[in-house]
Amino acid sequence: MKFFNLFVIATLLAVTSSCTLDKTDFEAEINRDVTEYFEFKEVTSFNSDNYKISIEALNGTFYKGYNEIRLTITNTQTNQALNNSEVTFLPILTYSDNNKISCPHRYHLVYNSEEQFYSGYVVFTSISNPMENWDLYISFTDSNQTHTVNKLVTIQNQTNMNLNMTEFTGNDGEQYFIALIAPQKPMVAENELVAGIFKYNQPVEPAGAFPDPSQCSYDEVENYTLLLDPRMPEPSMGNHSSPNNVDLTQQADGLYYGVVNYTMTGNWTLNFMMLNQNGALIKGTEVPTDFTPGIEGAKSELHINILF
Repeated sequence: MKFFNLFVIATLLAVTSSCTLDKTDFEAEINRDVTEYFEFKEVTSFNSDNYKISIEALNGTFYKGYNEIRLTITNTQTNQALNNSEVTFLPILTYSDNNKISCPHRYHLVYNSEEQFYSGYVVFTSISNPMENWDLYISFTDSNQTHTVNKLVTIQNQTNMNLNMTEFTGNDGEQYFIALIAPQKPMVAENELVAGIFKYNQPVEPAGAFPDPSQCSYDEVENYTLLLDPRMPEPSMGNHSSPNNVDLTQQADGLYYGVVNYTMTGNWTLNFMMLNQNGALIKGTEVPTDFTPGIEGAKSELHINILF
């Protein structure tokens, strides 16, 4: 009996030690400092003819995923900023075989008269590498004359997993993109969750002279619903969810807003089911509600992983 008791104690110590070690490693993984960026800085600037074009983004960097942009154009002869011009913005990705595609973006930039910049966004779908190059094709008008320029830019990997994105083909055969925008740094609380949802518009006419914007058209999808089911898929977490989550719906700015309740730090999966304006399922599967300790949790076919 004494030997049996010692064996049980030793076993318990080994299990406890093992769990503590696993927990420590996990805590080390998640206790990363996530920097929130609020300041717009210049990503690139260049001159063409008598104009200087400057483009700003958060942290002065283009990342894979959603990027809000601010663009200014200055006449270098008069040192006057160009306002109320018609400015277009077209990102083009060129592969090594010279095939070209675009990504979700605002083609006609909007002028902000108070802060005097042209605003837009771009959702880069891949990072720059020796086999893939991103160029920005920009046009603007001044004195009834149209100017066109292009600039090679570098796209960095998004290290903040809370700003991940996904692209997929829906049940309707259309190509969709979901990009997380906020929160940059979630809290153990109910967090406002913001995302952009975009769709590629299939061209109806043959391509014209390059770059032809009709071949690179994307829309913000309207009046869809993104059903939300957040889970912790780690085996030790049992794929549990949390209360008080709110599905994402579109607001006046075109983006989708909801609430995600993170009850602790760690690995989370945002499981989605996307419905169109008529309530038809575009993508996603329901996740079982079973508590599954020791087993990696099931995920919707439409999901985004985050970590904080």
